[in-house]
Amino acid sequence: MPALFRNFKLVIEYDGTRYFGWQRQVEKPTIQAEIERVLSLVTQQPVILNGSGRTDAGVHALGQAASFHCYTQLTPKTFLRALNGLLPIDIVVRDCCEVPDAFHARYDVLAKTYHYQILNHQISSVVERHFSWHIQKPLNVKAMSESLCCLIGTHDFKAFEGIGSPRAHTVRTIHLAEIIKNGNDRLRVVIQGDGFLRYMVRNIVGTLVRIGMGKRPSADMERILLSGDRNLAGATAPAHGLFLVEVQYEGIMNCEL
Repeated sequence: MPALFRNFKLVIEYDGTRYFGWQRQVEKPTIQAEIERVLSLVTQQPVILNGSGRTDAGVHALGQAASFHCYTQLTPKTFLRALNGLLPIDIVVRDCCEVPDAFHARYDVLAKTYHYQILNHQISSVVERHFSWHIQKPLNVKAMSESLCCLIGTHDFKAFEGIGSPRAHTVRTIHLAEIIKNGNDRLRVVIQGDGFLRYMVRNIVGTLVRIGMGKRPSADMERILLSGDRNLAGATAPAHGLFLVEVQYEGIMNCEL
């Protein structure tokens, strides 16, 4: 029986510490390039992997989504076993399922959820050094949480876009923005939206930390948002605290293997 041209969706977890981000680059290790290399070995054909979006150098993922087409008779379960047997230890495919031919991991996204991890303690953590932003000065979590309320809804987020990365438009819809405390010294900033500009989450977190340190009032978040001026926002938070946690699609669920 000839191999069929089929479409597959992957859910991927990775430690981005030693990678130059998601997108393939010449002579630099990236997540996309590593997975494409292994997919080509498994299928014995060139494979192009379409991610739900880019993550920058040092950013991690618990639930990055990607899709690819290829001619194959392999089952999703076989793909999952083969990929995880050949990928480096800092990349794991958590799920593989066959999807309709028209599905595209980037263009069909409904929502993404990001988490940003902060260790707010006088002493740093060796184990967490690649996965959280260590801030020694105590943060006012109440003020930080109050400042996030203005981000909910549909707004122009130009003030939180990375300089030099223009888009066709900078309007995005944020469904959820909150801070979750884990014990006395760990904070998780949770932001979910229909899409994000480059560095948007990290620029919001950088502004949040300034507010938490008492260097800006909580009302400044809304003032910055309405200004559209990147220069008014805080510095970009380090990449290593950021995680892409989940990508949602309409009618496309994780599959039973």
